[in-house]
Amino acid sequence: MSYVVAIPSYNRPNEITKKTLPTLKDGGVDKNKIYVFVANKQEEKIYREAMDPNTYHKIVVGKKGIVNQRIFISKYFKPGTMIVSMDDDVRNLVKLSGDKLTRLTDLDSFFKKAFATLKKEKLFMWGVYPVKNSLFMKNNITTDLRFAIGVVYGFINRHDNKLYPNTRYCCKEDIEQSILFYLKDGGILRFNNISFSTTFKAPGGLGSDRKKRNIQDKEAQEYLVKQYPNIVTPKFRRDGTPEVMLKRNPK
Repeated sequence: MSYVVAIPSYNRPNEITKKTLPTLKDGGVDKNKIYVFVANKQEEKIYREAMDPNTYHKIVVGKKGIVNQRIFISKYFKPGTMIVSMDDDVRNLVKLSGDKLTRLTDLDSFFKKAFATLKKEKLFMWGVYPVKNSLFMKNNITTDLRFAIGVVYGFINRHDNKLYPNTRYCCKEDIEQSILFYLKDGGILRFNNISFSTTFKAPGGLGSDRKKRNIQDKEAQEYLVKQYPNIVTPKFRRDGTPEVMLKRNPK
């Protein structure tokens, strides 16, 4: 089963070189499947000098900003293409084994299984558990409305503007993307026994300005609650960070 891996990255050549690219290589993913999407020509030059050519297929100059880049990636590949999207700082994927987490070593087989299961369920997006915590993860696969976090997910490509998140908001675009796929297809495939290791809100990246992040999170929260009142409810973390909750079977 043929798929591609798209890695949106901005201002983090060291991270992608030390984390995601080795993770994919060690996981048996053919380098010819791997595309790195950067923001401009200057970034392309920096990344080309930093990355090992034996770990990726092509650098593509796309758009700056994570939402714009995700839309660009969809439009870059043909409809029907099976796309795995990964952040640039994924250190590994993990699997729930009993009550412990073990490293998922064969990523190629997992990606193929994910898309095969997606087609069997007649859905178009799969995701993984958004938190690496064995206490909350389950050994099951669900197809109701659940958050497909943007760190690692896959989808069967469609050039459909109704599936693209609002470009006005740079935060929580993966939440809106999950909602949009659910509304169109009636479900999201999620592997609740699979998660990942990464550093959230790390320096650099496509939209990681910490000074503005809390304001941006609040704006995105308010937008999602207003736009999808039957699906989204607001919540806040203990530190006050604005978040949202999704109803699993909205009417």
